Parts: sequence; C-alpha cells; structure tokens
Amino acid sequence: MRILGDLKSGNCLKVKWVCDHLALPYDWVDVDIMTGGSRTPDFLALNPWGQVPTIVLDDGRPLAQSNAIIRFLARGSRLIPSDAYAQGRMDEWLFWEQYSHEPYVATCRFHMVYLGKPASELDLEKVKRGYAALDHLQRQLARSRFLVGETLTLADIALLAYTRVAHEGGFDLSGRDAVRRWIGDAEQALGLRPAG
Repeated sequence: MRILGDLKSGNCLKVKWVCDHLALPYDWVDVDIMTGGSRTPDFLALNPWGQVPTIVLDDGRPLAQSNAIIRFLARGSRLIPSDAYAQGRMDEWLFWEQYSHEPYVATCRFHMVYLGKPASELDLEKVKRGYAALDHLQRQLARSRFLVGETLTLADIALLAYTRVAHEGGFDLSGRDAVRRWIGDAEQALGLRPAG
C-alpha cells in the first residue's frame, strides 16, 4: 500500500498513525501540496478532488478522505468498538471532526504554518468556532478518558491530529485541562512524542 500525503497535514498523519499503530505495511509518498503536487494529472487520476491523503492499495485501487481511509484500514481492529452503539458514537465524532473542528482549528493552523500569516490576521469567526470546538471537546473529556469511553478509538486519532497542534493555529489550550490530559494519553497510546 502507498500513502500519498504531507507530513505537516493532520489529515495525513491520521492515516500514518493508524497504520503504525496496527503495524500495517505501507510506503509513504511525499506530496507537496504547496507546489501543486496534488494537482498533477497522475495524482488527479487517483483522486479527482486533488487532496491528500490518498492511499493506493496493493491492487491499485485508490481511496481518499482521511476518515474514510482510517475507517477502512482499522476494520476489525480494536480501534473500532465492537458494540454497535459505541461504534455509532465514534462515527458521530468522525463526522463532527470534519464539519465542526477541522474547518476552524486546522484552517487557522494552515494559514499560520503553510502561509506564514500571524495570528492577528486570522478570520475571527474561524477562531471563535475553533474555540467552541475545543470547548466541546473539553466538556466530553471531563467525563471520560477518551472520546468514546475508556479506550482509544478512531475518534481520538481523528481529533488528536489537529488538536495537539492547535497552538500552531493560534489557539490557547490553557484552562482546558481535560483536553490537555487527553492529548497526552492519546499520544502515549499511539507512541507519539509530544507535539510541544
């Protein structure tokens, strides 16, 4: 399997972390999105959306969209709860992450990390919604060790990707002790070094 991605992208790191955690073999292919690497004819033939990550299975079939990829890779593993309701709760978080967290926390980070903008130039509405997402995480994580109970699931991996580097998007996690505790627990469970 090949993973086409950018190691600065949380969406790409989700896929790498799942593969590493489950000991799934892969070849990493760096794609520089800032120089049009995801817009080449070869890339667009695999993923017409022109986005990373994209995986290419051993038989040549491609799959895109980070949460769809990790859901596919983790099937039958301990990262997906066996209980149907818990699995539904995990999926709630996966959908919420892409609609209510990533568009704000990750987008602010993109503007600062990729485009070099200062925090003072960020869209204030995106910042406000990013903080609302972080507050939502805080409320849930004050009640449970991980997002869907006491064990790590794909929900945690998906949300860890950009939450652990929220400070790179100008977000301050002080006062969100449960979120900071969860970041440490999830990083430890995945064998990751702290993001800093």
